[in-house]
Amino acid sequence: MHGFKTWLAAGLLMAGSWAAAQPQAADADWRYVIQPGDTLITLTDAWLGAPKTWRDLQKLNRVPDPLRLRPGSTLRMPVAWLRREAGVAEAVFVKGDVQRQRGAASEPLAGGATLQTGDRIRTGAQASASLRFADGSRLLIPPESEVALEQLLVLGRGAIPAVRLGLTKGGADSRVVPNAQRVPLYEVRTPHVNLGVRGTEFRVQTAGAQSRMQVLSGIVHADGLGPDVAKNQGLLAEGSARSVAPLLPAPDLSTLPPTAERLPLRLGWAASPAGAVAWRAQLFPKDDFDRLMLDARVAEPAAAWAEARELPDGDYTLRVRGIDARGQEGAAADATVHLQARPEPPFIQAPAPGAISYNGAMALAWTRNTAAPDVRLQVARDDKFTDIVLQPPPIAAASYEARLPDGVYHWRIAAVEANGHAGPFGDPQSFEIQPPPPAPPPAEPDLSGDQIRLRWRADKGVARYELEWAKAETFDGADVQRFATEKPEVALPKPSAGKYFLRARAFNAAGAASPWGQTQMIEVPYPRWLWLLPLALIPLF
Repeated sequence: MHGFKTWLAAGLLMAGSWAAAQPQAADADWRYVIQPGDTLITLTDAWLGAPKTWRDLQKLNRVPDPLRLRPGSTLRMPVAWLRREAGVAEAVFVKGDVQRQRGAASEPLAGGATLQTGDRIRTGAQASASLRFADGSRLLIPPESEVALEQLLVLGRGAIPAVRLGLTKGGADSRVVPNAQRVPLYEVRTPHVNLGVRGTEFRVQTAGAQSRMQVLSGIVHADGLGPDVAKNQGLLAEGSARSVAPLLPAPDLSTLPPTAERLPLRLGWAASPAGAVAWRAQLFPKDDFDRLMLDARVAEPAAAWAEARELPDGDYTLRVRGIDARGQEGAAADATVHLQARPEPPFIQAPAPGAISYNGAMALAWTRNTAAPDVRLQVARDDKFTDIVLQPPPIAAASYEARLPDGVYHWRIAAVEANGHAGPFGDPQSFEIQPPPPAPPPAEPDLSGDQIRLRWRADKGVARYELEWAKAETFDGADVQRFATEKPEVALPKPSAGKYFLRARAFNAAGAASPWGQTQMIEVPYPRWLWLLPLALIPLF
């Protein structure tokens, strides 16, 4: 209790210091609507801080009788006169590396934590946080940003919030609850411009020698600028210079596929609107814009996120904004994306692409996803799989012999979980069945059967792959082997008979690695002669 009183006293001291330091705007009055039973004396007790009295209120509003006020009329109360107490904010969502600095101490910020004046929030790469203030206003702090909570106050009996934020790096997206009876008590300060808000939705970014702000609804006042910045306008502040220009319209997301089945996640859209030189893409859980999951600024109309492996399958909202040559982010377009990428398809083992069989059948082989060991197989005459000729029930094995008439075929597989849920298909492969050719002349034995060839789906933007091979599914034994390849296939020396586990990951040109894919299992059979060995030993008995 003593600690709380000390903290509250410090908050009140800061509040008094703020009131003394703040230059009051011409309209810095709160317009109170008089209720039945109100008197200047009761209102003074409820709202005003010392040393102001009901007489000051009477003089300001020219009230003839302090005990008789007309309900429904308004009464001016200067913000500087209001009683003020320390307020708090709540962290309603935290993702990734988000640090809270309080004094000299820094610690990870947790969802549900209470924040106070003086706290500083830092977000790392693909990390974000959403804060809620006393009146329900929200602040989204995107990745690689730094925001200081310079002031969190509540004024008078009605707990009118007075919030001042300091943005020193990155961005801050605000949704301020509108209130026609309050003065601008929500401020955002950057190294280049100070912004005051009544009730609006706006974004601010600061980097280098510039700060930018985009108004999505309502109006925002900027110091050094006469007229307010209105909806669909953007402000650029550089030193003492201020310029305002219209924002780009929303991009066209009509070509975005509704379902994403591949990891790493890649989402593309039309190169729009006209004038966009880059794009901001963000992924949220469907219609929940307090929880920013992924964020990217891209030079092409597509976003690729290896980090999407951490997201569960489900519905998401992709939000995209065009960025103009001034660096201003325009209006946003939203589209629902259904992520259905799991279970991941097995790796194809055989046959090789375009392989030809002369015996009326083709042996198909693959690895087995340990989380979804069964396989859904489709064989079709066309690569769009509109003319399917073979689709057996889920196969609880790592191979299948497809007996088909002569012709060219396309095949693909998907992993199936124990509950029957099937994941997306992998890339299709082709093979051909032809009549057997004339018997060839005798030839020397082909000793090329000492390798195991593995292939998997190719992904755009991958510079190389890394494959791990081990006897233990945990990949922690001394027998773990690692192979590197620039193509989505690898040929390995055939090991001794037994079960083996493998997994792969990708690297981009910058050397950044994706998470490991799901573990696959392969079983190398014992040689046929080993099963005949007991028969060979019978004469010895």
